Order: sequence, then structure tokens, then C-alpha cells
Amino acid sequence: MKRVPYLGGNLLGYYSYYFASNYYYLILVMPMILLSLFASAKVNSAFKKYSAFKSLRGLTGAQAAGEVLRFYGINNVAVERVSGTLTDHYDPKSNVIRLSDKVYDSTSVAAIGVACHEAGHAAQYAEGYLPVKLRSVIYPACSIGSKLGFPLALLGIVFSFEFLITLGVAFFTLAVFFQLVTLPVEFNASRRAVKVIDEIGILQTEEISGVKKVLTAAALTYVASFAVSLANLLRLILLSNRRQR
Repeated sequence: MKRVPYLGGNLLGYYSYYFASNYYYLILVMPMILLSLFASAKVNSAFKKYSAFKSLRGLTGAQAAGEVLRFYGINNVAVERVSGTLTDHYDPKSNVIRLSDKVYDSTSVAAIGVACHEAGHAAQYAEGYLPVKLRSVIYPACSIGSKLGFPLALLGIVFSFEFLITLGVAFFTLAVFFQLVTLPVEFNASRRAVKVIDEIGILQTEEISGVKKVLTAAALTYVASFAVSLANLLRLILLSNRRQR
């Protein structure tokens, strides 16, 4: 028979803590995880669907990204290929837009939408878009917070070490704040992409609806990720308050 660990209080207290933890998990976190899974499935489904629609103008993803960069007068950002699926991103340190194999050479509506979105991020950095500047400033601390915050808080709760709880919750709050700041960054990059696609005719009017659906599905993944992190933060706070009582 497996022995139940004894964590500094009576056995009833341990079971109370255990079931409370799982109760909070089911009420707060599980629905957000389901939302995250739905969002991931949605973006993959939308990308697959609109990857089958080839653009009438015939530009590749790499060429479309170049068009967006020229629209904003950006001439110091390269466009390169990167392996993987939906691994597309803009690297501000190297000033490089990296497009996945299914985007770089593809002439599909989905590929053009994704490529132009990444070029939208390059435009944000070039213009000094405030949320992206804030995200860059807080990234080092938030990166630490995302790795250490939750484990530190849990250790503090288990061993009734208040300093660790406070430190862990503070770190994890930074990570959640980073994800919150990421939302307007992603939404704005998509708006920039759609605007340029429409204004300079990268795609026809009837094709733009497909781009909007792909980018909306992608944005939902960031919303879901933030919701999961926020639910976990609330769970930590509730558990720490319960443990302290």
C-alpha cells in the first residue's frame, strides 16, 4: 500500500489541501486547458484549409513578406527559411523574418497571411510600437518567472515557507503580465498584415477573408495561453491563502 506523505500538519489537513488543489484545478485551470487545445486545433484546421487556396496573384509567402517590408520602408530585414510547421517568427535581434517550409515558397492564402503577419512584427519594431518595446524590456525577468514562478510557489505552499510563496507568485505574475502584453502585439501585427494585403493588392478582396480566419485562429491561441496562465496564477494565490490559514 502506497504511503501518504506527511507534510508538517495532520493527515486530515493534508487531504484537505490535496482535494482543494484538485478542486481549484478542475474549476479554474481545466476549462482553460480545453480552450487552449481547441485554439490549437482551430489554427491548424484553418491553416490546412486555406493552404489549399492558391492566391490569384501567385506571390509566395517570402515575396509577400517583402512587399509588406517595402510598404513600411524597411530595407534592413532579411527573409529566411526555417524548418518545422508553423514555426514562423520575426527575430528582432538578427533582424530576420523566418518562414517555415509551408509558408516560405507557398502561394497559398494561408501562407501569405502568416508571412505578412510576421512582417507586421518587423514593422512594429521599426516604428517603436509601444507594447512591443515594453515586451522587450520585461522579457528577461518574465522568462525567469515563467520557468521558476510556479515551482517556487508550490514548494513554498508544501513546506509552508512564506517567502518562497511570495517570490514564486511574484515571478509567475510577471510571466502572466508578459502574455497580457503579447496580446495587443499579436493583434496589431495581424491588423497591419490585412491592411497592407488589401491596400497594395497582394490578395484579391475575396481571398482576404481566408487570411482573416487564419490570423484570428492564430490569435485565439495567444488568448488561450494567457487564460491558462491567469487561471494558474489565481490557483496559486487561492492555494497559498488557504495554506496560510
